Amino acid sequence: MPTNPPAQSSASPDIGFAESSLGQRLLRVLAEGSASNRAIADYLLRNQMRVTALGIEELAEACEVSTATISRFSRDLGFKNYAAMRSAVAETLQSVLQPVEKLRSTIARRAAAASPALESLGYAEAAITATSRTLDGARIERVVAVLTKARTVYVMGFGLSTFLAGTLAMHLQPFCAHVVEVAGSGGTEVAASHLANIGARDVLVVISMPRYTLAAVPLTRFARDSGATIVSITDSPASPLAELGHHVLYAHSAHPVLPSSGSSTLAVIEALAVSLMTSNKANVAKAARHTEAIAAYLYGEHQIRTGSTQKKEGARKRRTDKQS
Repeated sequence: MPTNPPAQSSASPDIGFAESSLGQRLLRVLAEGSASNRAIADYLLRNQMRVTALGIEELAEACEVSTATISRFSRDLGFKNYAAMRSAVAETLQSVLQPVEKLRSTIARRAAAASPALESLGYAEAAITATSRTLDGARIERVVAVLTKARTVYVMGFGLSTFLAGTLAMHLQPFCAHVVEVAGSGGTEVAASHLANIGARDVLVVISMPRYTLAAVPLTRFARDSGATIVSITDSPASPLAELGHHVLYAHSAHPVLPSSGSSTLAVIEALAVSLMTSNKANVAKAARHTEAIAAYLYGEHQIRTGSTQKKEGARKRRTDKQS
């Protein structure tokens, strides 16, 4: 059965594969299929390269299903047998990988003579490049629009994503009506308490990368069921947070050593913050108020002298002069 490989792009392989016609069929199975079929679809979406080298018995073992279930799954997708489905995976993967192969080869050559630290920096560079080529400016603008109109913006991340969520919350605070960092250092119970009153006029921005934290899924589903708009920042259409998002921003997170890299996620957060800051003229005044509020706490050349700080400095100088 033809698979209609995607048009060549510089998207990350996981996203490019998921956007192909075969990937779209697998995503539908992941959302609507039986437990065994969801396990197979999830494995195929996340391990495309590995699948091209696996026999039916090996795939069945990896997915903890029978070979008969694999054969049935292949036929349900429209293929004659497992071998035909595996060939379609290889064909689609080849189309997806062609645009990024040059970049991948460049990194590999550089890494051959590099230390692990420099190799990691190379992967961070590649992740940000792949993410920037995938990121849709119009999608960012739609997210900015819902953030601007929100009564309260809730930001949630667990594990390493906690710190990314904190960074996003700091960027949003001067420009949104009310921002709540849901988890912080308090964990799941605190997050659930913060979300108790979330409603239709609110937005939840949830950040989750591999390894996904279990608590993020039910809490996000609760917020969605309560009428809130969900913005998911995650790595792949196969992520459990992708299907829950009204708006989804993808950040490439693959890393050869770490469970996932946060470099491109931070880049997406900064891109979103910049888009919000420059989205309307009113934000200039908001930025000025924010600057004045923190001016007294900045050091050296970064200490911005505003009217209020100059008055305070003048008062301190007069007191000093009187004492002397």
